[in-house]
Amino acid sequence: MAKTQSNKTVSLQTFRDLKQKGEKFAALTSYEATLSSMMCDAGVELILVGDSLGMVIQGHDSTVPVSMEDILYHLRCVKSGNKGAHLMADMPFMSYATEQLAYENATRLMQAGANSVKVEGGEVILKITELLSERGIPVCAHMGLTPQSINRIGGFFVQGRDPSSHSKIIDEALSLESAGAELLLLECIPDELTKKISQVIKIPTIGIGAGLETDGQIMVVHDMLGVSCLEKPPKFIKNFLEKNNSIFEAMEDYVNSVKSSTLPDTFFFSEIKVSRAFTSLLKYTI
Repeated sequence: MAKTQSNKTVSLQTFRDLKQKGEKFAALTSYEATLSSMMCDAGVELILVGDSLGMVIQGHDSTVPVSMEDILYHLRCVKSGNKGAHLMADMPFMSYATEQLAYENATRLMQAGANSVKVEGGEVILKITELLSERGIPVCAHMGLTPQSINRIGGFFVQGRDPSSHSKIIDEALSLESAGAELLLLECIPDELTKKISQVIKIPTIGIGAGLETDGQIMVVHDMLGVSCLEKPPKFIKNFLEKNNSIFEAMEDYVNSVKSSTLPDTFFFSEIKVSRAFTSLLKYTI
């Protein structure tokens, strides 16, 4: 049985301290109050109101249709149930197309209860990251597979498979850190690349399908509970409800797995395995 947290407020400093001590932290997506409250009691330290809601809640085939109003509505719902977890909100598609738009929309999210905002991209979001950080809005930069760019990249494919691209991705991570990013989310990149990034940056990292070297792990809550809308979910998804008696126990199991670095043994991929594993990659992501 997991030891539930005491619902103390989790801050960015909490994640820095955990990283310093070599301890992992657990994150999940949420879109409503009841599950958010349960997550806090189970020990989840970070809750993301992700644009994945466009797929798991609204039934779209990508995250692109999600609007600011959608995120704001679900953010308020999650905030109502939150008991101290760090609350992160996605900046949806085109909500940061210009610096001014990014500033205005990030401000709306913070005023609605977010503790930080997540922005997809590498070099392209450097100025936005710097702008928001200078104005007191914490940014989590999202690198690797960036679902909002699905129409450009042509599918939900693993990024960074070619070792020759690693230097560029690492340089972008360092640049984002220098621009003021407080957290870095790495999605669907080979664990070898994750390790390289983690060795050179100081800010906490969060991973999904990106190896064991990140400081935290995140999953879409629907995946974690085995209610994926996919016919054939990727191997890095684990149904934690399957062997537990309740949703709460499944959440505790997930938190324990993250903190013991056993989430799950098929969760991560080397450059050799990565192509085959993602042939039927998830249709929705963080």
